Amino acid sequence: MKTSMQAGVAGLLACGTLLTVVLVTRDGDADHTGVTYSSSAPSKGPYVALGDSYTAGPGITDPTGTPAGCDRSAGNYPSLVAAELGLKASDFRDMSCSGATTTDLTTTQHTDSGTNPPQLRAISSTTRLITLGIGGNDIGFSSMIKRCVAMGALYEMTGSGKYFTEDAPCERNYVKGDSDAVAKKITTAGARLTRVLNEVRRRAPEARIYVVSYPAILPADSADCGRDMSLAPGDVTFLREKEQQLNTMLRQRSSEAGAAYVDTYAPSAAHNACTAKTTRWIEPLAPDSPAAPVHPNARGERGMADAVLHAIRSAL
Repeated sequence: MKTSMQAGVAGLLACGTLLTVVLVTRDGDADHTGVTYSSSAPSKGPYVALGDSYTAGPGITDPTGTPAGCDRSAGNYPSLVAAELGLKASDFRDMSCSGATTTDLTTTQHTDSGTNPPQLRAISSTTRLITLGIGGNDIGFSSMIKRCVAMGALYEMTGSGKYFTEDAPCERNYVKGDSDAVAKKITTAGARLTRVLNEVRRRAPEARIYVVSYPAILPADSADCGRDMSLAPGDVTFLREKEQQLNTMLRQRSSEAGAAYVDTYAPSAAHNACTAKTTRWIEPLAPDSPAAPVHPNARGERGMADAVLHAIRSAL
C-alpha cells in the first residue's frame, strides 16, 4: 500500500472527505498452514522478509532501513519474528516496501524517497526462511478503497439510505452483471504469484516459504462499522467478499507452489478497524495509535508475528 496517504489524510480531513489507501483480504479459516515441512528442515535463518506495506508496518515506530520511502518499521512482524527466533542481524534481511506489487519482487521499485532493489535479490541458496505478504496492490485495492470511501461519504450526506435504496454505491463500479473486474484482477495476480513462488524456490531450494495473508479489516456485521470507515453498509459487505477472494487465492497458490500459508485473519477477526481503539489491530481512517490509516498498529504487527511463529513451530 502506498503510504503517501499519511500526508494526504490531514488535507482530506480538512476537506470533509476521507480518502485512504488500503490493502485488505479476509479468510476465516483458523488453520495457519497449507504445507507440512520435513522436521529436519531448519527453523531459523538466514531469513528474508518480502512484501508490501502490511509487512513493512509504516508509521508504527521510527522508520528503519533504506530507502526511506519504503516506510519499514522496526516494529513490523518480520522484525518481531527475527527477534523471537534469536537471529543475528546478519541473518535477517527485510526487503518489504510500501506500495509493492508482485512485479517489485523482481524489478526495482521507485518510491517518493529512493528506490528499493528487486526484493528477490536478497534471496540465495543459503536462505532458510522466507515470508511473503503481497497481492493487494496488484488488484488495485488502493483506488478501490479511495472510491468506496468517497461514495460512502456521499451516501451519508444523502441520508444514509433515506432517499436512495441502494446501500452499495461503490460495488456497481466493479461488478456489472456477470462481469466482476476485481475477480479478474485476483485471477491475474494469482498467476503472477505462482511465477514468483517458483522463482523463490529456484533461488532458495532449501528455504521454508510462508505466504502471509492479510488481517481482518472490516467486521462481519456491516452495522458495526459506524463512522470510523465512512463506507456504505453494502460496500462493507462487498469489500469483505473481495478480501476473502484475495486471501483464498493466496492460500490456493501457495499450496500449489509447495509453500505454507499463514492465516492472519482468524486471530484478528475480533480486532478489526471498527472495534475499540484499545483492542483493534488495524487503525481506521483517522488512526488513534501510531500507524498508517487502515494499516496494522503495533498490536496488529505483534498478532501477525505470532501467527507466523505459530506456523513455523507447527511445521517442526
